[in-house]
Amino acid sequence: MSSRALRRLKGKQRGQEALDLGELTLGDGPEEQADAANVTVQSNKNSSSRKAKKNKAQKDLSNIYELICDAENEAEKLSADEDAEKPDGSEDVDTGKNDNRDIEKTGQKQEEKSAKSLSGDKVKKKKKKKKPKVTSEDTQEDAANDDIDALLETLEQSNGLTLQNEGCGGSDSRPVIYVEHRNLNPETELKRYFGARAVLGDQRPRQRQRQFHRSTWMTIPKDTWPRFSRPGISMTLLQSKDGLQHFTFEHSRDYQQVQFKFLDAVESMDPNNIVTLLQMNPYHIDSLLQLSDVCRIQEDQEMARDLIERALYSFECAFHPLFSLTSGTCRLDYLRPENRAFYLALYKHMMFLEKRGCPRTALEYCRLILSLDPDSDPLCMLLLIDFLTLRSREYHSLLRLYQDWEEHRNLSQLPNFAFSIALSNFHLSQQEDMDPEESDKHRRKADLMLQNALIMFPGVLMPLLDLCTVQPDAAVASHAFFGPKSQMGQSPALAELIGLYVGRTHVLWREGGVMLWLEECVKQVLHRVDTNDPLVEDSQNKRKQRYQSAPRNIHRHVLLSEIKEATSTLPLEVTTQPVMGFDPLPPLDSVTSYTRPERQRIGATNESTLSLFFRSLLPNFNLQGGQRQEDDDMEVARAGRELNQEVNRLMVAMRDMLANIQFQEPPREDNPDRDEEEWD
Repeated sequence: MSSRALRRLKGKQRGQEALDLGELTLGDGPEEQADAANVTVQSNKNSSSRKAKKNKAQKDLSNIYELICDAENEAEKLSADEDAEKPDGSEDVDTGKNDNRDIEKTGQKQEEKSAKSLSGDKVKKKKKKKKPKVTSEDTQEDAANDDIDALLETLEQSNGLTLQNEGCGGSDSRPVIYVEHRNLNPETELKRYFGARAVLGDQRPRQRQRQFHRSTWMTIPKDTWPRFSRPGISMTLLQSKDGLQHFTFEHSRDYQQVQFKFLDAVESMDPNNIVTLLQMNPYHIDSLLQLSDVCRIQEDQEMARDLIERALYSFECAFHPLFSLTSGTCRLDYLRPENRAFYLALYKHMMFLEKRGCPRTALEYCRLILSLDPDSDPLCMLLLIDFLTLRSREYHSLLRLYQDWEEHRNLSQLPNFAFSIALSNFHLSQQEDMDPEESDKHRRKADLMLQNALIMFPGVLMPLLDLCTVQPDAAVASHAFFGPKSQMGQSPALAELIGLYVGRTHVLWREGGVMLWLEECVKQVLHRVDTNDPLVEDSQNKRKQRYQSAPRNIHRHVLLSEIKEATSTLPLEVTTQPVMGFDPLPPLDSVTSYTRPERQRIGATNESTLSLFFRSLLPNFNLQGGQRQEDDDMEVARAGRELNQEVNRLMVAMRDMLANIQFQEPPREDNPDRDEEEWD
């Protein structure tokens, strides 16, 4: 039997253990063993002698099963005595290798048969017992891996990023709005809550039969989606300056024509036209966004979420090779209409994740949106990131964001940060694994910050208690500082911010311990107000000087949030203009790369019945072909003014009619026995 088969029987690999083949016999006597050894010594002789030796070796290997049993017995002896091997066994190994080299070639077929017939349970157990020896090749590979790791670490440090795990204690060296790829997948968070078996149990067999899709980070393509073909969106690099890369999306000519058709479908006010357009162009971004809003209004949340994911997949397939979601150095200008759809798709996807119960994944998308343009913050993610951080219980990251950005962003002047930072310190003080001294420090800091927040924004308390269904104390309700006067005296911009914070985060204040802590701090605030604390007057002056008017991005955030406590405080210049779901409140200084062609408007003319009939049959029919465009515009304007006057007259007549209506009471029945025939 060959040395290769013996190594398989003993569970060893080539070059791992020293095998003493001198004790093993391939035949019945020592003469046959000597003949087998002479095979390699006389390898240069004629071919007839080689064939004779090989045939003899094959005769010795005729009874395979007996050899297997003998080999198993000897393998047990060797495994028991492998720790007490003789030092001169190396010579036997060399001679055994040379002696059995030709036998290994001749008996290859018999070795394969014997290896297949051997039971694997006993061999597997012996494989586990063997410890591989460290060779020079392994040490060289480890050194090469160390060099590669050192090179990667150097490159990461040059980019300002350190890719460490969350539990390694190196999170302080990361940027404040650091984004991780694995946290963009909601399955990562769901696995943490319910386990991988519960999340991926039904998906594993289906993935084997799934057709090939491009690998993406934000969404996973579904088999129910239409076949993907590039819709005509691409991304280009505009410039690289100060370590930042500025990108933008671009639309092809065919995509621009589809965009014009989409605008016509929106003006028709018929969702079926958008559905028809999507059947022809299944990955048109604005159609997916608009139809998603329609499905959400009709309470079809699954379809609405699926349309947004399809839009994100289309965007991700168009990414530039240098565009990175996690580097924090890639910028997209919101002033360009092509880029706004990407912002809105990310925001809507983030809100679906938050409602689905994945606040940690929603927080990662919030950081991603903020990293695309942290200076302008077109969607005002700073009004939302504190809520998602608290829901994710990432208290340290919120405190770090506040410490790093307070100096140049004045986050303490926003009601949401003023209260959320205090709430974060309170939750940290309640953790059981916290050091007692550190816990007391967080508690004192939380008390002070909450009191200062209540003094700066006294209009938050009463609406917050109302939404939490908590009856305030009589001393608090009757006090002028927290009474109705505090809410009536605040500016509309401040009322908008307070309504947004209270409507969104009141669920975080419903906990019993948090409400008791709030009650204690309110009593301390009343004491400070009664003792004329100088901070009270200073905060009042700040409220009068600041919050005169809210910027356009805050109005846009309120419209996207759909929180009724905040939308009711929007000014008239926002509520009176039409708001489209695919582009709410576009910037006034937009940078447009292409414009929509003007549609020919047909003015109101004094045409005969016959001409109107022909026009109904042929829309392009125009009896007055020589009329100028200026005359048409004047007639349209005059017709519009006349229509407004007629509508106003009709409204005045309706008011007069409703005011003059008098209801006459029926005569009272003084005599109940009177017959009904007495009535006329």
